[in-house]
Amino acid sequence: MPDKKNFMLRMDADIYKALEKWSADEFRSVNGQIEYLLNKALKENNRLPKEIGKTTKKT
Repeated sequence: MPDKKNFMLRMDADIYKALEKWSADEFRSVNGQIEYLLNKALKENNRLPKEIGKTTKKT
């Protein structure tokens, strides 16, 4: 498993509530949902290094 970087993220409470509901609907944690969405956006915009894009699993 690749190393993970910890960081603090501040967001609007309403955005967090929406993410919380969305992540529950897809059986993910809020952290997992944010990571999934960022990974998806990076892939769609060709911003993810090729070696990382090949090893990440689809969820």
